[in-house]
Amino acid sequence: MTSAFLTGFFLGISLILAIGAQNAFVLRQGIEGKHVFYVALFCSLSDAFLICIGVIGITFFLNNFISQFSNILFGFSSLWLFGYGALKLKAVFKSNATLESEPSTARDILPTLSIIAILTFANPHVYLDTMVLIGTVSQQFYGSEKISFALGASIASFVFFFSLAYGAKQLAPIMKSRTSWRILDFIIALVMFSIAIKLADTGNWL
Repeated sequence: MTSAFLTGFFLGISLILAIGAQNAFVLRQGIEGKHVFYVALFCSLSDAFLICIGVIGITFFLNNFISQFSNILFGFSSLWLFGYGALKLKAVFKSNATLESEPSTARDILPTLSIIAILTFANPHVYLDTMVLIGTVSQQFYGSEKISFALGASIASFVFFFSLAYGAKQLAPIMKSRTSWRILDFIIALVMFSIAIKLADTGNWL
């Protein structure tokens, strides 16, 4: 169960660490100290909700398909994660990414949450990452281990978003450095590769 939990946790962290509009908005709210708790909670619950749908949905609706074609499915998932890792590894050498924050125009809680809702649910990658990829990877586990995996992936979202929101003032100056992003991309690549290798091995591709 511990292995399943850690696999879910590190996969979840790796998928949401990438720079993006949602993370930039959470960082900005943290720097300004506006609705920090509610923004972090909304993002965390949204991720956890989509992760649970992915794990439960794929298990329930595609169970027979997965049983018959599990090796192929794990192989494709492994290649998917290798692709993610390769992109992050490429970014180590070529990326000029920095995380900039701009003044927020949303002051009240409802406008703020409406903006973060759009940034969350209008992003197609959130569905690919949480529902499809995490849901697929979860199929290597059974029973309580699958629950542990989903719990680990969900907790990763809570840890990330609350850390980002409440650590924003300390984190922002560091993440304006290109070197910091390159180090982060390298760590993400290593996590992606390690999980991809495990999936390939589970699917008897190694």
